[in-house]
Amino acid sequence: MQASAASWFVDFRDVWLAYNDELLRQNQFAVEAIDLNVRQGEFIAIVGPSGCGKSTFMKLATGLKMPSMGRILIDGQPVTGPLKISGMAFQASSLLPWRSTVDNVLLPLEIVEPYRSNYKSRRKEYEQRARALLQKVGLGGYEDKFPWQLSGGMQQRASICRALIHEPKMLLLDEPFGALDAFTREELWCILRDLWTEQKFNVILVTHDLRESVFLADTVYVMSKSPGRFVVKKAIDLPRPRDLEITYTPAFTDIVHELRGHIGAMRQAAVPAASVIAA
Repeated sequence: MQASAASWFVDFRDVWLAYNDELLRQNQFAVEAIDLNVRQGEFIAIVGPSGCGKSTFMKLATGLKMPSMGRILIDGQPVTGPLKISGMAFQASSLLPWRSTVDNVLLPLEIVEPYRSNYKSRRKEYEQRARALLQKVGLGGYEDKFPWQLSGGMQQRASICRALIHEPKMLLLDEPFGALDAFTREELWCILRDLWTEQKFNVILVTHDLRESVFLADTVYVMSKSPGRFVVKKAIDLPRPRDLEITYTPAFTDIVHELRGHIGAMRQAAVPAASVIAA
């Protein structure tokens, strides 16, 4: 059954973005005709060729960029600027080298209201929350280490904790595991899976890794070459909870191959301006 408009947590309505007025006058858009409806608590992944507009979409979803045309609603409210209800993590962990791991995780609480106003008086409570979160992702014993004392995978775990410390309703991940080795990447898939299963925040994951998208997401969207638009919507009908063994099953590899086929076809031919194909 189709959900009502009021029930969508993320609601993009015919969104277009040109990066400046000159490009807008020339009808040169980074993304175009984006229609997207995401349920409360849904985990979606966005894949597509390099330069297709995936990161631009993320800026729109967080309110860091305003659309040239169209409308965006998040949690029922029009997006008019940077969202306080979202957390973000990127491929580079960007931890501050002079702060300990726990102090890096606490950073959003120092700058985001309503936490900022209460930070000094509730510092001990917030620190307990940060330490508990670090324990949950396997960083117990490393809370007081500095970033340069952590491996890349550990730094990325801390970065995810920092993105979640203020208990956002939505987590946006832009290639968060792209720089890690395959074994560490799969470990972090499972950590993210467990955090999401427990807390059911919305997740928008941008990735080049098709296996990652199929393992983690409820729905995978494929973007066309620039100007980016969603051309395939693939529901991932694999049972949850998923463990890594599922990645070796025919059902899993069939979905990965199907998505790879869509992306390969786009590399060979221009994608027609058509509505999203439900695969």
